[in-house]
Amino acid sequence: MAVPGCRIACLLLALLCLNTTSPTAAQSPTVQARTGQEPITPIPAVPAQDPLRLVLGERLFNDRRLSHDNTHSCSLCHDIQTNGATGNAHDVAPEGRPIALNTLTIFNAALSFRLTWAGSFRSLKQEAEHTLRNPAIMASSANEVVSKLRADPETVRQFRDAYGTEPDVTALLDAIATYERSLVTPGSRFDRWLAGESSAITTKELSGYQLFKSLGCISCHQGVNVGGNLFQRHGIFHPLGSPEPALVRVPSLRNVATTAPYFHDGSTPTLSEAVGVMGISQLDRVLTDQQIAAIVAFLNTLTGTYRGQAIRPATATPRAATAIP
Repeated sequence: MAVPGCRIACLLLALLCLNTTSPTAAQSPTVQARTGQEPITPIPAVPAQDPLRLVLGERLFNDRRLSHDNTHSCSLCHDIQTNGATGNAHDVAPEGRPIALNTLTIFNAALSFRLTWAGSFRSLKQEAEHTLRNPAIMASSANEVVSKLRADPETVRQFRDAYGTEPDVTALLDAIATYERSLVTPGSRFDRWLAGESSAITTKELSGYQLFKSLGCISCHQGVNVGGNLFQRHGIFHPLGSPEPALVRVPSLRNVATTAPYFHDGSTPTLSEAVGVMGISQLDRVLTDQQIAAIVAFLNTLTGTYRGQAIRPATATPRAATAIP
């Protein structure tokens, strides 16, 4: 199913490039609220979740017992206090080896049609189960985690309150997925503009959005997640980072200004550089400094909020694993 979608995306990209409007026209709009249908849609309200399951899921997300050696929690690589990921090009597995691909943010993951760079999973529960048993990440299993949790009377009580049963695999995965579905970031300035607040973005930012559309970036980055809804090949015209995986699930651009470094291999440190690289590799175009600055200005409007606070960048730090007592 991925191949036809990729061909359609490539065809749309080619057509949009052939019909590109002039950069001058794209960079001098009058700021106004949208008057018609836009290819990007606002993030909807946070879905209602069972409060007991939500609290339990958050506790599990931060619980290092999910890893085999009790050193890693989900939050170690997905920092909810910052950008939902880390500032590292490659995070570190429990045994100390770098993880092969750059960590994607967990924010708004629930809005994507597939999960991970390769798009390997259709649901948050599937991804959670795989992550637990992946030897390069948690090196454990859902059954192993359940055995640990059943030995803790307080955790058993929390599961009984939320699910009416002691910890089991089904409840474990459901609780984690319930919490992850809550990790959406509405309230970006661009979403406010989509909702009719004309002053939410500046003239330069609107110029960047119009250029983003006219160049063809919108053919892969659209919808509620500004991406995350199709597969595409990277390096169509020129190489982009490491060659594998050749086909990736297009990443979301929500909060992209906070999620450096960029691309599947974490090879590009700044957003301006990333925009320039995308122009060359995916469009076969050398973008001017003015065009890059305009697109980056637009991308900055996609930063949303979580629990009333704006999403912010993480700091690249070495991740030293420490076992719990």
